[in-house]
Amino acid sequence: MKNFTRFAAAILLASGTMMANAPALAQDQAIDLKGDVKLEKVMIDDGGQSLVELVEPDTIVPGDKLIFGTEYSNNGTETVTNFVVTNPVPSAVRLAPAAPANLIVSVDGGATWGELATLSVEQADGTSRPAQQADVTHIRWTLATVAPGAKGRLEYPAIIR
Repeated sequence: MKNFTRFAAAILLASGTMMANAPALAQDQAIDLKGDVKLEKVMIDDGGQSLVELVEPDTIVPGDKLIFGTEYSNNGTETVTNFVVTNPVPSAVRLAPAAPANLIVSVDGGATWGELATLSVEQADGTSRPAQQADVTHIRWTLATVAPGAKGRLEYPAIIR
């Protein structure tokens, strides 16, 4: 099991990095994206206080909390406007309840977008139900402007299924 969880962590890290880089190449070479995945680990300090640390995933199990991040920077000489970053959510995880309610997400593979509370999922019997965190397939951010030399970080919390 331990080797499998290390393999799964490597897949999650690789998918976050590769998927995050794809939109940058398609839109503008000036924007550089780098994706990463961190595991939330609760540590107890010498005083008995709980501290949450973000560490490289080594062994992961269902229920573990992860933070998927994408760092962006404008390495060009001109301002980039309306830059869209779209991250697929790996099937091994679900969006965490702690995710901001105003995230723009898709629950149908990227066909439609909106805040989770405004989306629905069609059932096999033709009825629909409100979308839930477990239904999210993609997350999208639109950066209104990214000035030359500007950098930032986009992230979302997820839980191993």
